Amino acid sequence: MRIALTGCSGFIGSTLAARFTARGDQVTGLLRSTSRRDHLDGSLDRIVEGSQCDQDCFDALLDGADVLVHNSVDWRLLKDERIEEHYQSNLVGSLHLLDEAARRNMHVVFMSSVAVHHHMLARWDGLIDSHHPTRPGNRYGSLKAAIESHLWGLHTSTNLSFAAIRPAAVYGQDPRIERTIGYPILRDIARGKAYERKGGGKFIHVDDVASATLAAADRSGQPPVLLHLAELYARWCDWADIACELLDTTVPVDRSSPQQPSNNFDLGELADAGVTLSRGMDGIREHLATLRDRMANEGKL
Repeated sequence: MRIALTGCSGFIGSTLAARFTARGDQVTGLLRSTSRRDHLDGSLDRIVEGSQCDQDCFDALLDGADVLVHNSVDWRLLKDERIEEHYQSNLVGSLHLLDEAARRNMHVVFMSSVAVHHHMLARWDGLIDSHHPTRPGNRYGSLKAAIESHLWGLHTSTNLSFAAIRPAAVYGQDPRIERTIGYPILRDIARGKAYERKGGGKFIHVDDVASATLAAADRSGQPPVLLHLAELYARWCDWADIACELLDTTVPVDRSSPQQPSNNFDLGELADAGVTLSRGMDGIREHLATLRDRMANEGKL
């Protein structure tokens, strides 16, 4: 199967490219001319230079492909509050790309986010499934919700086959080590700084995101599916406690945050798609141990 993949140079995208290739698929990757690509050696069958808002590259990206995995977001535009450019690139560019995929009768897997949910009603009893309305709380969430809405419109009007993946915070070894979840925790605790960050969140390992994406890519012609990926809730103080153990040190840690979240996501559809999640806190511990060794080898501890 040939996969057309956007955002393939990033953390999630590079993992997807490697996993698709490892199972025997051919991957056409969309890359900006300035994108790093040394970590993609052997993962891409073809490279197309361009961006998701560059319609001139759509033919090269999509020709011969069976599935479009749309994973790219230009984060710089949101970070720098270049809002009009964000709308044109991340939203309008995506809509045009999906329109072209629909015109070609391609199956689409869209990398969405649990950020499509924010305003959660008490009458939902704290368990959110794929049938709950999307009520985002920021521009990133509203971007993902808007694209999901467009996919439903294309499904109804053109019979587009699609799946949307909704990851929570994704951890794993980012090619850019400083962007890896846990990096500032290990760095600061190694320096003896008290850890005072409150709150926490829901987490998913990047390899589990990839497993869900591969399963979703195989659903061509099946009814649309929305897959929540939020394996566990962990407080930042939980991360800090593990980091202290791994570094064999002790610093003051603020443990005042609630031990349980207000809401959880129903993972039933994920199980129905054949994806099981079983890492738990051991997954975070293994991740931090690997990151500790990596940081030490690179002289960052």
